[in-house]
Amino acid sequence: MRRTYVACYDVSDPKRLARVHSKMLGYGEPVQYSVFLCDLSRKELAIMREDLSGQIDSSKDRIMIADMGPEGEENLEFVGARMERHRREPATII
Repeated sequence: MRRTYVACYDVSDPKRLARVHSKMLGYGEPVQYSVFLCDLSRKELAIMREDLSGQIDSSKDRIMIADMGPEGEENLEFVGARMERHRREPATII
């Protein structure tokens, strides 16, 4: 079963920040530069956590992942411009 997650990050080094952003593009859709909506299985979530933890300095950077549930988008509210989601097939993870 897939669930919706909001993942956001605070990375202090520009090179690490660019790497984390690039990695996140493979897991979800950017809502803002450092905020992503991700529809993931449990396995994909575990792989994303492992992948991202290898990109950051855990003494300076942080990543927050919020589980919004199986129908998570219904729990989100936006003020201002409406966000258009472009659904895509999930990444194939071996």
